Amino acid sequence: MLFRSWARVTDPAWPDVARVPDHVGGTHLLVTRHALVRQVLADPVTYRPDNALDAVTPMPATALRVLAGHRFRLPPTLANNSGASHQKIRAIVADVLHPARVAAQRPWLTTLVRDRVARLGATLDAGRPVDLYADLAADLPLLVLARLVELPDAPVGAVKEFARAALELFWAPLDTDRQVALAAEVGRFHRVLRDFAATGGGLAAELRAAGHPPDVVVGALFFLLVAGQETTSQFLTLLLHRLAGEPTVRAGLRTGEVAVADVVEEGLRLEPPIVTWRRVAATDTTLGPTAVPAGSSLVLWLGRAGRDPAVVESPDEFRPGQRGSRRHLAFGAGAHRCVGDVLARMEAAVVVAEAAPLLDGVTVVRPPWCPDNLTFRMPDAFVIAAAGTRGTEGARS
Repeated sequence: MLFRSWARVTDPAWPDVARVPDHVGGTHLLVTRHALVRQVLADPVTYRPDNALDAVTPMPATALRVLAGHRFRLPPTLANNSGASHQKIRAIVADVLHPARVAAQRPWLTTLVRDRVARLGATLDAGRPVDLYADLAADLPLLVLARLVELPDAPVGAVKEFARAALELFWAPLDTDRQVALAAEVGRFHRVLRDFAATGGGLAAELRAAGHPPDVVVGALFFLLVAGQETTSQFLTLLLHRLAGEPTVRAGLRTGEVAVADVVEEGLRLEPPIVTWRRVAATDTTLGPTAVPAGSSLVLWLGRAGRDPAVVESPDEFRPGQRGSRRHLAFGAGAHRCVGDVLARMEAAVVVAEAAPLLDGVTVVRPPWCPDNLTFRMPDAFVIAAAGTRGTEGARS
């Protein structure tokens, strides 16, 4: 269950806190209720973030040697940092992603998305399928991020491959051969990040000027390239797929009766790209009536918290603007709340406004498929074609 939790969010049988095993003999406390998930996130002293980036499949010596050969290190920086340096690092990153700077990117992004949508529409009209992940959503967040943050000079494809490899290496159930292969891919790109951290401008230069050591600069870039763009391209794909099956919502968007911002929030609630997050108990405590011994691993089920009937009026229905829709925890909460939430919302709003009309009169040929992963959905494709196109009859959305 741990590695496909998005498929179990509507199961009513889950208690508020459940003890669940993992694939390597470990045990975790799975927290399912909105109030309890928020309580944990809001208390980084009792529930520390130290394990947030730990590999869920312990790495064998062979994979560790590969990483060591690339001088790979991932010190406490942002998501896994419970120390005094966290707020200082976060403040620098937050300034780079300031809402005013994000808003300034909106006209450029709108033009880019509009041009892509026009080309995709022409392809559909010609009777050929299109992949809204590969052809629209995959690289958009990275392109926007590159305009806000000076990034290493690397091909977009290489950055995307690195980000997905990192999400798999640290959060998926893996065999040894796969771990070694992923360690090599992540390690190679880590070398690029390390070189850039030493001499690059933008965010890297600001972190260096603030006195942060090289490993911290690399760690911030590493996390930004994973969490700052890969999760958003995942969300855009999942949201578009959801909208393909919501004709009433699309009609409301056309008439203006449904607000784009409300669609984005409802999408974050029902189709978050990050479905769980982790914490570790620093002391013996209780969570509701459940005893939590010190050292316990807690898995916070963000996806299910978004469907808590105590918070949302119609928890399993896509109803933009409904009561409780915006109280989701897709961006977390507390001191470690996602620093890029404004950026992700802006990107999603532009894509919904410009790309939703593509979904009218189409058939889903290939819905997104997501591999086993504790935390990230990682959809691989979303292929649509004009309804009635040869080879698509009978396909379901």
